[in-house]
Amino acid sequence: MNTPSGNPVYTAVPQLGRLRDEVLFGDVWEQPELSARDRSLVTCAVLAARGRSDELRVHLRRAVDNGVTVDELRGLVVQVAFYAGWPYGVGAAQAGLELFGGDAGQESR
Repeated sequence: MNTPSGNPVYTAVPQLGRLRDEVLFGDVWEQPELSARDRSLVTCAVLAARGRSDELRVHLRRAVDNGVTVDELRGLVVQVAFYAGWPYGVGAAQAGLELFGGDAGQESR
């Protein structure tokens, strides 16, 4: 699995990058109990519910690569809004604007 790159944290603390690559993406993401698609849905939901927008942007794109549709991700956003709180749903929608085709400068109802 390709891992996120370009984060200066992993250059400054290479051990974090190694653990991310070897343990998280090399082991956890490869466990057979969940497909990569389902693991992506779970990961996106948790990141959205915790308000982790930067990480969510990366994982939303990965989710599409893993077979999740953009409409399913829109549904995830609505589910998060009701179960984690409206601001978290809105934050998740903002993180996905590039995928959802929205304009960050416009507010719609």
